[in-house]
Amino acid sequence: MRGIYPDILNAISTKEKCRFVVMPVPRARLEKLYESGKADMIVASTRSVRRDEFGVFVPMVRSRAMVISLGDLQRAPFKTTQDVLNNKEVRLVVVRGYDYGNAYHELIEAMGKENRVLLEADPNAVARLMKTNSNDVTIMVPTIIYGAMQEDVRLSDQLEKLRFEPLDNIPWGESGVYLSKTSLEPGLMKFLQSAMQRTAQAGTVHKGFAAYYPPQVLKDSIKPLEKTAP
Repeated sequence: MRGIYPDILNAISTKEKCRFVVMPVPRARLEKLYESGKADMIVASTRSVRRDEFGVFVPMVRSRAMVISLGDLQRAPFKTTQDVLNNKEVRLVVVRGYDYGNAYHELIEAMGKENRVLLEADPNAVARLMKTNSNDVTIMVPTIIYGAMQEDVRLSDQLEKLRFEPLDNIPWGESGVYLSKTSLEPGLMKFLQSAMQRTAQAGTVHKGFAAYYPPQVLKDSIKPLEKTAP
């Protein structure tokens, strides 16, 4: 597997003499495995109140979900989720299991009542729908959809058409790794938490994003963790 987090796990494996078994599964299924204690970790995850119930979060970078569309904008830019809701021509396509806070969920609920929401299993499915319907938009961290499209020959020709719009009421949050409180025994939990924290403090993850993604994708969506006072 290619990607920032596989690279990080491989580096930790080499340095700490341990081994990670990585299995790609749809996000909604991963959430269920994590909540039931059948998945030890979730990587590349935004922090949420619900996920905090089941695991310990280790922040790696700060991230921000944005409205994403394909093609030239033929409308006024969106500034809030209310703007998205008010535009009756727009349909919202999202990945089942993603969580970007209250405003995000409230928008899905409101647009769902108008039959203007589609839930998909992964970012590739979202991008395929967006490619066929210029009125479809999604909300996620831009690197997620860019990375998925980059690896899909059916979608890679659309990368230059991606448009990103920050929303005032979907603020910056933290992205990183969740470690299961249920499946990991205390010693292993402490070991993994320390290894991940060292990686985050070294700035490795943010540097990894810069190596994988162009500046226009990272702008306004990914930045380093804020330094804490010693």
